[in-house]
Amino acid sequence: MRIVVLDGFTLNPGDNPWDGLARLGELTVHDRTPPGLLIDRAFPADVLITNKAVIDAAALEKLPNLRFIAVTATGYNVVDAAAAGRRGIPVANVPEYGSDAVAQHVIALLLELTNHVGLHDGAAKGGEWGKSHDFCFWKVPLVELAGKKLGLVGFGNIGRKTAAIAHALGMEILVFAPRAKTAPPLLPVTWTGLSELFVEADVISLHCPLTSDNAGFVNRELLSCMKPSAFLINTARGGLINEADLADALNGGVIAGAAVDVVSAEPIHANNPLLSARNCIITPHIAWASLEARKRLMARTVANVEAFVAGSPVNVVNGEYLQMKPKS
Repeated sequence: MRIVVLDGFTLNPGDNPWDGLARLGELTVHDRTPPGLLIDRAFPADVLITNKAVIDAAALEKLPNLRFIAVTATGYNVVDAAAAGRRGIPVANVPEYGSDAVAQHVIALLLELTNHVGLHDGAAKGGEWGKSHDFCFWKVPLVELAGKKLGLVGFGNIGRKTAAIAHALGMEILVFAPRAKTAPPLLPVTWTGLSELFVEADVISLHCPLTSDNAGFVNRELLSCMKPSAFLINTARGGLINEADLADALNGGVIAGAAVDVVSAEPIHANNPLLSARNCIITPHIAWASLEARKRLMARTVANVEAFVAGSPVNVVNGEYLQMKPKS
């Protein structure tokens, strides 16, 4: 069996070996695959591993050997799963591997927005503290989180873990979830509508998938509903936010600040308006990337391929394949 990894660098930049996949077949790993090389590299594969390399319907037609696609992520929008299913090719994702890491990053971004640790570290090392007449000084107001309201858009695994940490900090939890969810035991949650959440929350954190229905839903109208002291955090998908509207809201003082780990086009383009927006923290899509999370992702990707080889694929996301699969 021939296994081809199209874009493996972020999963394994050298600290997360491919040994598990190598045991399952003839393995070829490409750190990155530009679109122009995708067909040539993918053509020999029985099993194709992708993270961000796009496998659309046109590509699938040119890959007659392909029998299985494993996505090294939870989101699988880079694959035309419906087209794959119609060709009898199961597509599997990894539904859970980095919730703890992402929730931790959400809180790190929130604390940077409220405590400005990096700013004050720079001020101390740059000599400003040493020149101060007082034993302490601060460059911007500091914000205490206890008693503040955290609004979560989406309440899956990451949202729940974020809520638990925020609750431990003394925050109240507001949640908007399109589909009914249950709160974890001992975690008080107030369910609310989307508009109400944007009006009431002191901090809003996005934890929903990007779909054609919600692309750019965080726009000028919703942002104008927020408190001028409120913060917005996005570790989900950049396309959820109208970035020009967010930049305008930040520069105009409509909201106090924002922190994003994802943007609409990645790597970030030089003309992205958030790069020059007031009080906007940007990290380069790293919330998921702790070594511990990447090791879990590797192990669960290997398990997906093992299950396919055994004849019983798991974590299959394309219903078209499941409908075609013969009943046992």
